[in-house]
Amino acid sequence: MAEAPFVAKDAIPETSEELAELLADDKRRTAVFADQETTADFLKKYQRVVNEKRPDIARMIEDGVEKGLRGFLIDSGVKRPDVTGNIQEWEAPHKGTAYNKRAVGAALDKDFGDMPEFLYSIYHKNYAGAEKWRQIRNDYSSIDPATGGFLVPEVLRSELLRLSLETAVVRSRARVIPMDSARVPFPAIDTTSHASSLFGGITAGWTEEGAAITESQGKFMRLVLEAKKLAAYCEVPNELLQDSIISFGALVNEIYPEALAWYEDDAFLNGSGAGQPQGVLNSPAVVSVAKETGQLAATLVWENLTKMYARMLPGSLGRAVWVANINVFPELATMALSVGTGGSAIWLQSGIGSPPLSILGRPIIFTEKLPTLGTTGDIMFIDFGYYLIGDLMQMRADSSPHVKFQNDMTVYRVTERVDGRGWLQSALTPKAGSTLSPFIKLDTRA
Repeated sequence: MAEAPFVAKDAIPETSEELAELLADDKRRTAVFADQETTADFLKKYQRVVNEKRPDIARMIEDGVEKGLRGFLIDSGVKRPDVTGNIQEWEAPHKGTAYNKRAVGAALDKDFGDMPEFLYSIYHKNYAGAEKWRQIRNDYSSIDPATGGFLVPEVLRSELLRLSLETAVVRSRARVIPMDSARVPFPAIDTTSHASSLFGGITAGWTEEGAAITESQGKFMRLVLEAKKLAAYCEVPNELLQDSIISFGALVNEIYPEALAWYEDDAFLNGSGAGQPQGVLNSPAVVSVAKETGQLAATLVWENLTKMYARMLPGSLGRAVWVANINVFPELATMALSVGTGGSAIWLQSGIGSPPLSILGRPIIFTEKLPTLGTTGDIMFIDFGYYLIGDLMQMRADSSPHVKFQNDMTVYRVTERVDGRGWLQSALTPKAGSTLSPFIKLDTRA
């Protein structure tokens, strides 16, 4: 049976101004609130109209209820059923390994459940998100989007970095230095030789009892890490944001960590140091191993690898890893050692099983980010413990409807500020033998 039309549909106000006019009109107000039935009918239809005209209000209410319920369940340790009916714990945002409770974004940790929720909150058509950020600015006066986008909560920033560590070559192995300002000095030992002293000037000698001891002292210097800005940019169809925020969330959770890891790695390996980190390849401490006499262009021979291994700092042999462009693989797979008039395969003994992902007992990592086969640096032997990454511990995100307005797309930009450079400023001359370094590369074979 159809519902009785107590209040005509066209009499329902659609805006706050129309509602104010209705309440100010004695005749209309009396008719609408004549009894409990007409009052209930009016409120039901008014709620329906508001939900249709302003879905952001309904979303804001749902968001507030969901957030409050989630917080209560997390705090109370209550379990929830998943879609399969199994019982699981309520999960709070994971604090990644890069989390720092002193980071400025830590003030926002409790305001967002995950990265998709955060990115949707800064979507220009999400009025509930705009209201949330107005409240945040009132609560935390130092958090100002005008300074370069919306500050990403620290728990989400660290989670993105945690995920990126799974694909990163450098960050997961380097020495990461938290930065509390855009320019941070870091101590280093100013040494280039062990021929006559250690640590830039310390000497020691055998002496008789009561004899004078030669005075000596170490020499120190400081490196300066200066934060450089890395910006990740992507374009998102507005339909995806409006109709499938879950799909968008899954996409964001995968692409942003991988994108950040890719561009960080590229700079940490190849960066020039001008407006970007100084990569290992351009470090003043890198040692370049020459090709063999008569070696053909774009080849790799066993002697190249053994000589690279011999130039590594002895104390780094337990940490160093091989990093190579993926197109070096065929040279490794077909590498053989000549013995008299015969020879034998070295790295790959058969084509049945998986290839050994190590050389001389140290892991090898294949990547697309190093130069191509035959070019200097196509394969390197690196102790990333001697590479410093300065992390400002800030990540900012912003969205714009204007850049791709004609295409009905929203542009998202996520920025971070980092720096990177080698800890040593020159190769080390040992007591005897050739120069050593934690950064070894193979020279051009052309």
